[in-house]
Amino acid sequence: MDLEIKYRGRVATTEDVDFINRLIKDNPHDSRRALSEKLCRAWNWIQPNGALRDMVCRGFMLELHRAGYINLPAKRCAPNNPLKNRRMPDSIPVDDTFLSTSLKQILPLEICQIRRSDKEKIFNSLVERYHYLGYCQPVGEHLKYIVFANKRPVACLAFSSAPRHIGVRDRFIGWDKHTRQKNIGLMAYNTRFLILPWIEIKYLASHILSRIAKILPEDWLRLYRHPVYYLETFVDTEKGFKGTCYKAANWTYLGKTTGRGKNDHTGKVNRSIKDVYGYPLVKDFRKKLCGGCYD
Repeated sequence: MDLEIKYRGRVATTEDVDFINRLIKDNPHDSRRALSEKLCRAWNWIQPNGALRDMVCRGFMLELHRAGYINLPAKRCAPNNPLKNRRMPDSIPVDDTFLSTSLKQILPLEICQIRRSDKEKIFNSLVERYHYLGYCQPVGEHLKYIVFANKRPVACLAFSSAPRHIGVRDRFIGWDKHTRQKNIGLMAYNTRFLILPWIEIKYLASHILSRIAKILPEDWLRLYRHPVYYLETFVDTEKGFKGTCYKAANWTYLGKTTGRGKNDHTGKVNRSIKDVYGYPLVKDFRKKLCGGCYD
């Protein structure tokens, strides 16, 4: 049997299909969720924080089911899908008085990790209203930050799991495909960076980037129980952004994206081409990223 199923980097094999079919046959009364949990344990699909990779496993099984390789039991319930049922975040008012001053006058800044806190709705609201990409609920590992000056928000940042394959980044690090697939979780991707439009403070953005590089690794380790050694981001120059604050904060320009996206099969440009910037969090980042997983 020739399989053509690939899901989030894993290519299905005939042995995979046979194993899952036996699992379904041996557990005829299990729900899709129960089967997924058993498969995660059998294949050791476990996150560094100990949680099962249940949603990834369920997606993999669903792809095989739709292709006719396995026959999953009927759905027993429809789980809430925050991406499918997405609605715009509630608009939450904040102090939007114009502020133009020097960085020195507002120091020290308070940088708060607000995921799973009562301030998360404020973050979602501000990013939806004032970031050019709007708000999108992250999937997988991620952190959200609000930067406060004298108790009023001045900026928002979000970080999530890194994209699986970025050519210029992968060549810069020097890892092969197998190592990248194993250690991609040791990187974090800056998905949003917003200075609120009524804030005009020179050097604020680069100062925040320098501070967050010291704060994020501890927060990531505490929440997800594994380190991150490298940060990356994209800058959309076609929208007029120049990446000035990243350069000022000593992020390294690596090159450009291909403009094809992670699931492209056409080889044609289908989105804007962006500049790629990276920031090592440790001196021996290449050794950490190319070595053993989660040393």
